[in-house]
Amino acid sequence: MKYNEIEVGMVKELTHQLTQEDIKRFVELTGDDNRLHTDTDYASKTSFKKPVAHGMLGASFISTIIGTKIPGDGALWFSQSLEFLLPVRIGDLLIVRAEIIKKDDRNQVIELKTDVVNQHKQKVIQGFAKVKVVEQETSLPASGEEQLIKRKVALVIGGSGGIGSAVCKALSKSGFDLGIHYFSNASAAGNVLSEVVSSGSKAYVFKADITNKKEVQEMIDDVVQRMNTITVLVNCTTSKISTIKLADLQWDDFELHLNNQIKGSFNLAQNVVPIMEKKGYGKIININSQALEAPSADWLPYITAKGALMGFTRALAFELAPKGIRVNSVSPGMADTDLIADIPDRVKMVIAAKTPLRRLATTDDIARSVVFLASENSDFLCGETIRVNGGQIMI
Repeated sequence: MKYNEIEVGMVKELTHQLTQEDIKRFVELTGDDNRLHTDTDYASKTSFKKPVAHGMLGASFISTIIGTKIPGDGALWFSQSLEFLLPVRIGDLLIVRAEIIKKDDRNQVIELKTDVVNQHKQKVIQGFAKVKVVEQETSLPASGEEQLIKRKVALVIGGSGGIGSAVCKALSKSGFDLGIHYFSNASAAGNVLSEVVSSGSKAYVFKADITNKKEVQEMIDDVVQRMNTITVLVNCTTSKISTIKLADLQWDDFELHLNNQIKGSFNLAQNVVPIMEKKGYGKIININSQALEAPSADWLPYITAKGALMGFTRALAFELAPKGIRVNSVSPGMADTDLIADIPDRVKMVIAAKTPLRRLATTDDIARSVVFLASENSDFLCGETIRVNGGQIMI
């Protein structure tokens, strides 16, 4: 079993009838020839009356069930507690049972309840085991992608916007089929759809308010029904930035951005991650902002929400990495989109002049970074932020 195929509550059993030959071979292997186990006459003069099998002989079948059934190949059994409750004798039918009771995703460790009962349904041994699931390494560059992602499907949230539409077009050229999400601009989403389809990709448009849990769930179900899977989620959505001084701010101004950035991202992750978990592979890419590192005046709600999104991205990346899901972000500098339409041209010119590359970012610059993170070429990146700012911020 692969780690992501194992579930809490899973149970496996095996049976073995103990023979005199089993005891003989155990003695030959270990050298433990204690007469209580091997000498009928000696045992008859004890309280047991008949020979008793070695306790570890019965317990050794716990190793068998771990090594062959749950999880099987790759099991590294490193901890076991044992209580020997009743004697085991020649002729007893041992039923060995292992049940998954806990998973440690970070370390790919499972904990099991391990019991051995006899033919009379009496528990003779009980204990708990810890096992690390060691999987074979796979080479991703050539055949790994075909093996893990037989079909590349990206759902782009905010696909009708400036950055989102560029991301859709770039992913399409890179071989992805597209789910194009929009909230209010159906016309823009339709234009993106037409361009993507004309380039040869399969694509559909989906509408949802990502802050509404039910709408997100229905959207994801619709995407899977039409496109079979989701291998990449790109979240490009954001709320319009209003320039407001602290004295004039209301908490509603913060909630607008926090709901969009955090509640929306949370709703999306909860519904998309189970799909990626089944494949043991997936990419989640969030669009952040250079404003975190070079704050703009009077953008407090927006910057606060983007800061929260950065923490959300890193924490989610840490949790999902053992499941084969990479979570990263792209942090653009100022780009010429509707989001900055209210910023005076002279301000944009000053920012461009201060940029080492002497221009603002384009949506294509940002989209190319997203395509890299969506590809197998970024499979060893986890919780990272790619800064697309022409050198304005260097770390």
